[in-house]
Amino acid sequence: MIGVIADDLTGAAEIGAVGLRHGLRAEIIRSGEPKGDTDIVCFDTDSRSCSSHDAAKKVAAAAQLLRAAGARWIYKKVDSVLRGHVTLEVEAVMQQLKLERALLLPANPSLGRTIRDGHYYIHGKLIHKTEFGRDPEYPRRSSQVLRLLKVPEKFSICLGNGDRLLPGQTIVIGEAGTPQDVNEWAAAISSPEILPAGGSEFFSALLDREKPATMNGADRLPSPPSGRELFICGTSTESSRKFVTAARRRKQPVMTLPAELVWGAELSPTARASITRRAVEAFDTHSRVILAVGLPLVQDAGIARKLSQNVVQIAEGVINEVPLTHVFAEGGATASELVRRMRWPRLTVQREQAPGVATLSVGNDQSTLLTIKPGTYTWPAQWT
Repeated sequence: MIGVIADDLTGAAEIGAVGLRHGLRAEIIRSGEPKGDTDIVCFDTDSRSCSSHDAAKKVAAAAQLLRAAGARWIYKKVDSVLRGHVTLEVEAVMQQLKLERALLLPANPSLGRTIRDGHYYIHGKLIHKTEFGRDPEYPRRSSQVLRLLKVPEKFSICLGNGDRLLPGQTIVIGEAGTPQDVNEWAAAISSPEILPAGGSEFFSALLDREKPATMNGADRLPSPPSGRELFICGTSTESSRKFVTAARRRKQPVMTLPAELVWGAELSPTARASITRRAVEAFDTHSRVILAVGLPLVQDAGIARKLSQNVVQIAEGVINEVPLTHVFAEGGATASELVRRMRWPRLTVQREQAPGVATLSVGNDQSTLLTIKPGTYTWPAQWT
């Protein structure tokens, strides 16, 4: 079994979908112990928005659990643009596993996310000049990779480029401008004494060295039957706004939050019940309903988090009243809040719809499927 530690649910699902692409069964857990009948166990610590102290405790506990469960090796999944407690969590896993070296490779060149000459680029544009520069919780205010990360407490940190060297007592950040760079870095992991950490593309390259990809995961599960679909859009990213705008043009029901919430006002029980009722009634005449923030992007992380939680509270009410075939959640915080409120502690990866977009089943129940993606990714064409 391979163990994975991710700081949010979309990251765990993304890695599980990569495993499925390689013909491996993947399970996501948020608590408890692995069942032992799967090839990859992705532990979602849900620690991106925690305090640094709690984040370190959570990932160390996950590393201990996975090692005790017999993980052959452990991968630390981090956000591809280095949001969250990246170095602190990598350090905590290294210390728990008694490792002295780590290779951190967050870039996903196949998705246009590259690191060259110490700078992070999104489709050729410096990251701080993209919408990531306006992220409410972790704004990327510089393109310099070393400035996007906190200095480790116990280890050195440095950028690695063409030499592929991994010195002791060091976290090396691998530069990667092409998929070939990622493959070459994967070849540098020559010892179990090195912690591999990073994005989905690095994990895929590591799996390729063990088990080359033979399938895309699409035939693992039959196409879901047509039925009622609920989209939960808990972010205000450009891709989310475009999706909602297109849905409105197609006359699909879209329910959004009251405008006053953007200034920090509370969503009243009356307003929540009203939106929930309208969404439930919309299913009488439509097979798809969309719940969205529907407000301008806010810079206050606390308000942004509350808006996402408000949308999920409404979604919970709808899910409890309407039999649904498929639930879609956009954004890591949104997906995590939904899974928490619905008390779904264990998820099985069923299909990779596109890079970063995964369909999950809840426990052994496939009557309702959950598909999730990061907020900045777009939904595949079959749903737009």
